[in-house]
Amino acid sequence: MGFRFDVITLFPELVESVVASGMPRRAVEQGAVELHCWNPRDYTKDKHRTVDDRPYGGGPGMVMKADCLLDTIRDVKRNSSGKVIYLSPQGQPLTQSAVRDMSKQESLTLLCGRYEGVDERVIELAVDEEWSIGDYVLSGGELGAMVLIDAVSRLLPNVLGHQDSAEQDSFSNGLLDCPHYTRPELVGGLGVPSVLKSGNHAEITKWRKQQSLGRTQKRRPDLLEGKELNEEELNLLSDYLKVSLKKEAD
Repeated sequence: MGFRFDVITLFPELVESVVASGMPRRAVEQGAVELHCWNPRDYTKDKHRTVDDRPYGGGPGMVMKADCLLDTIRDVKRNSSGKVIYLSPQGQPLTQSAVRDMSKQESLTLLCGRYEGVDERVIELAVDEEWSIGDYVLSGGELGAMVLIDAVSRLLPNVLGHQDSAEQDSFSNGLLDCPHYTRPELVGGLGVPSVLKSGNHAEITKWRKQQSLGRTQKRRPDLLEGKELNEEELNLLSDYLKVSLKKEAD
């Protein structure tokens, strides 16, 4: 049995597209991932299959109804014991660390809201965690669910082509990734750092660590706040910043 994703959505065809190509598709084909979509409209009791209604207290927009969502979640739980996650701008910011923790579970249920959101009682009664993919608002939670499915899937055993690929990604060790190069050797007058052609794996590892530290300091210094660097890392970062300042001065 693969990692099971159950997604509650009004647009199952949109969510299913995430496993139509690339790495998520390979994960499904390998049996590492299962994707099951559940449409709340199938749990409505009126002929119009109504899933939303006007908000109490007035105001613009519509709110997804609690009854059909709770019935959907109840049915999902007959097939999966995973946490119920609501994709919401009010949720905790999704991080690589959180994704890694999720990948150690066996299943997740992802609730995708629409309109002005879902009835708050659904969150109080049935949602375990709320997560956000950024400080902005989308038309629904489907894109957030697709992001989470992709992020978790690539951390599952044997999904990526090389076991170290995920470990070298940005944020995996709390830092941004280092630069990467491939053929041809010269592009637009720019070459490849000589250390990467040296064959000296110890020096290459050292260079990559230095670049990762330097990029993090320049682009996301917040990631280094509170992070204790050892003497080697402090020296590497110091040398990187000196070289960077010299380039900017030139």
